[in-house]
Amino acid sequence: MNEIITVMKREVRLGFRNPWSYAFLALFIIFMLSLLLINGQGYTSGYSGMTGMLINLTLYLLPLITLMLGSFSLTGEKEDGSAQLLYTYQLSSSSLLIGKYIGVLIVLLTIVTVAFAVTGIVSTLFTEGFALSTYLLLFIFASCIIIAYLSIAFLIGAITKNRWQALTYVIAVWFFTIIGWVPILIAALGQLPYVWIKPALTIATLLNPAEWIRIYTIVTLGGGSIIGPEYYNWVSWIRDDSGSFAFGLLLIFHVVLYVGCASWLWERGKRHG
Repeated sequence: MNEIITVMKREVRLGFRNPWSYAFLALFIIFMLSLLLINGQGYTSGYSGMTGMLINLTLYLLPLITLMLGSFSLTGEKEDGSAQLLYTYQLSSSSLLIGKYIGVLIVLLTIVTVAFAVTGIVSTLFTEGFALSTYLLLFIFASCIIIAYLSIAFLIGAITKNRWQALTYVIAVWFFTIIGWVPILIAALGQLPYVWIKPALTIATLLNPAEWIRIYTIVTLGGGSIIGPEYYNWVSWIRDDSGSFAFGLLLIFHVVLYVGCASWLWERGKRHG
């Protein structure tokens, strides 16, 4: 535990010294303020066009930011030679990656918290703003996106050798899960027999954290009717009393799976390094 805390503190210090962190913070605040001010004097509660735009903005920005900062935290160790030094310490790969994961997560959640706080205060002063419950749910949505994509970022960082290679993987994952997801999914499902479509859609959705986190948020906000009849079972599941608990377990499983794989790959590199 002490090893994890030590690595975590180091990662937090490095994260807050990283100018990219503040650049992403400024970018996120600017885009959020622009959307909120466009909303003008409209009071927003539940799912609406404005909450939909904020969800889409979050999906475009946060996964990319998280993938970059998370993967670079590992590839940076390889490029500057720190990884070889870490291999000589009595420090397990799991302790190292868990500590780094928590440290980077603290940095990213701090960025998002500050961004939501600033935009919330400004929108309250100059517009009628959001219902508090709606705004908090949007914040939880953003936090879940960070938690999920940071684990993927660590897997990318464990696989790649340098920042440029990591950037290639980052853009590919971001494009596939965010930009190209819908047309790729439609094209793939269109080639399947009809009876296979719903099971394949469920499996595909579970493989894309952006999609199942988005669906959960939209349904919780009361907009389940817009996601289509194919997701009727998802809507029923999320609205059930155990829906939030099951969602939390799914998120934890996702993180453990990807960070565990990253730890195994890092350990392999340690043995061959």
